[in-house]
Amino acid sequence: MIWVWILIAAALTAGGIFWIGKLPAVSRPLAGAAIMLGLAGYALQGSPSLAGKPVAKAAESEGFGEALTDRQQGMADRFGPAAQWIGMSDGFMRTGKTELASQALEKGLEKYPDNVDLWVGLGNALVAHGGGVMSPAAALAFDEAAKRDPSHPAPPFFAGLAMAQSGDLKGADAVWSQLLARSPAGAPWRPDLELRLSQLREAMGPVLPPETQAAP
Repeated sequence: MIWVWILIAAALTAGGIFWIGKLPAVSRPLAGAAIMLGLAGYALQGSPSLAGKPVAKAAESEGFGEALTDRQQGMADRFGPAAQWIGMSDGFMRTGKTELASQALEKGLEKYPDNVDLWVGLGNALVAHGGGVMSPAAALAFDEAAKRDPSHPAPPFFAGLAMAQSGDLKGADAVWSQLLARSPAGAPWRPDLELRLSQLREAMGPVLPPETQAAP
C-alpha cells in the first residue's frame, strides 16, 4: 500500500514541477531523472513492509527533581527593574542561546549592579552555557547575589542545583539544608526544594557513622 502513496506523491511532484511550476522543456528530463532516482533509492534502501514502531521520547530532567518550568521558582521580582532583562535572557535560554542569555544579563547589571535577581539569572545562564556545570564564573555570580541580600532564597537554591548537577552532592546538601531551615512554611519554592533535597539524599545513599567509615 505504501508504494501507491509513493507513486501518487511522485506524480504530484512531477505535475507541480512540469506544469504548475512551468519548468522549461529543456530542464524536464533532468527533473524527471531526479524523481526516478529518488524512487530507485527508496526501493533499494526503504523498508515499507516493516511494521511501524513508535519510539518513546526520552524524559528530560535537570536532576534531583522535576525540570524547572519557572527558572526563578517564584523568587524573582517579575515587575521590578530586572524583569525586562530576565525575560530577555529566558527567551534566549529557551532557544539554546545561552551566551546571548548571559550577555543580556550582563547588560542589565551594568545598569543595576546591585540587583540580586540579575546576579542569580547570570549564574543560571552561565551554568547552562557550561553544559550544566558550576563554573568559577557562575559560582562568583551566585556569591555576588548572596552578598547583595543574604536572606534572598534564590542564590542558595540555584547554587545548590548547580552543585548537584556538577556532582558535588555534599555541597548541594549543605546549601539546600540551610535554605530549607530558614524557608517559611508557605514559601512557594519550599515544596520543590524539599523534593530535590529528598532525591539528592537518596542519590547520596545512607550516611554511615564515623566509626564504620574508618579503614580496617
